[in-house]
Amino acid sequence: MHNELTKTDLKKMREELDYRRITLRPQLLEEVKTARSFGDLKENFEYKAAKQEKNKNESRIRYLENMIKTAVVIEDHSTAGTVGLYDKVTIYLEDDDEEETWQVVTTVRQDVLHGRISKESPMGQALLGKKVGDRFYVQVNQDYSYCAVVRAIEKGYDDGSAALNSF
Repeated sequence: MHNELTKTDLKKMREELDYRRITLRPQLLEEVKTARSFGDLKENFEYKAAKQEKNKNESRIRYLENMIKTAVVIEDHSTAGTVGLYDKVTIYLEDDDEEETWQVVTTVRQDVLHGRISKESPMGQALLGKKVGDRFYVQVNQDYSYCAVVRAIEKGYDDGSAALNSF
């Protein structure tokens, strides 16, 4: 589930929440106040932009509060030879005849462009618990699936370097 988070995820969320409440919120409120003084609010782009940024910050604060409140703390209990959370896994895609390397992370830290996939994604779900040499099936959706083989597993840990996703 999306609220399954590591201790590091929660720590990063609390730090961001504190920053947004203590530092960013007063700054944005001041920007709205300053922009309001520029005159007619109907044609005041600065005011609209400042309000939008303030609202975006408030939305992120609500999101972080909700995620922290509903969080279920998880830990990786995988054995030495199996794929677990934060492990880097090299797989062979049979249909494409190529290898890819992915790190399995929590949903709030996924970043496909940097090689991090969610444990809840079709590939992440299929990888967890696999061993080197295991051939597995990835069901992407009702119409598309493919087979892959685990080539290598590099055990990893949550070093905190993967940033939280934003919206």
